[in-house]
Amino acid sequence: MQKAEEDDFHTFVAARMDRWRRGAFLMCQDWHMADDLVSITVTKLFRNWRKVSRADNPDAYAQRVLSRVWLSERRRPWRRERLPDDLPEPEWSPPDRADDRESLAELLRSLGPRQRAVLVLRFYLDYSIEETAKIMQVSPGTVKSQSARGLVALRALSASTIRN
Repeated sequence: MQKAEEDDFHTFVAARMDRWRRGAFLMCQDWHMADDLVSITVTKLFRNWRKVSRADNPDAYAQRVLSRVWLSERRRPWRRERLPDDLPEPEWSPPDRADDRESLAELLRSLGPRQRAVLVLRFYLDYSIEETAKIMQVSPGTVKSQSARGLVALRALSASTIRN
């Protein structure tokens, strides 16, 4: 596409964008989907701009493309999915974050500094064994053993606090 044709296309689209968007909304009743429809339409018009610009009525051509895009999108399987009116009640509600955070901090304080650092790096900050070993300047085997011992200690401590 040459520069002059591209400028004509941009002028054509800019002058009609709001009208297309409102028309798409009237068809689908959803502003997000309307934006999607207009975006797809503009892409199709751009691909075929020479043909569109030579049409007897480019506005009608563009409107026909927009309407067909809407009908095509309606046939897509994910567009037919609807949320049920009656959502089930959640089976589990998350605990209060402040209490949860304090109990985790208490459990971590009960560990030695090395185990605490390994567990935080591995499971909270999501570092790999090798990255944790490099950060702590220890061998990967040390990271593995400290992780295992720290998790055993945390399980034992959390089980004893649950019983109390």
